[in-house]
Amino acid sequence: QVQLVESGGGLVQAGGSLRLSCAASGRIGMINGMGWFRQALGKEREFVAAIRWSDGSTNHADSVKGRFTISRDNAKSTVYLQMNSLKPEDTALYYCVARRYSANRYTPRDYDYWGRGTQVTVSS
Repeated sequence: QVQLVESGGGLVQAGGSLRLSCAASGRIGMINGMGWFRQALGKEREFVAAIRWSDGSTNHADSVKGRFTISRDNAKSTVYLQMNSLKPEDTALYYCVARRYSANRYTPRDYDYWGRGTQVTVSS
């Protein structure tokens, strides 16, 4: 199995920045990609960003393009989400995810492993 542990969430004012981290452990060899989803109160879980482990290719949701950047450190088995120009509508519980398939995917069912989530709250 794979374990994912997120960190870096918190409270920030609109326009501010946060960096989320997610460390993977366990059977890391099973992972070919990782990403982030988020879920706001009363809303469905939403894709944020994904990265392919082999070549670092990335995809970002339209709602965060130009503001958020996903990256990875293979040596540390860690993925990051740099979030800039944060808006109140970015407030959500952010989940780190990992998948066995190589190609970047965008729906929750495409991911095999989930962290517990880290809360991001953006005040106006």
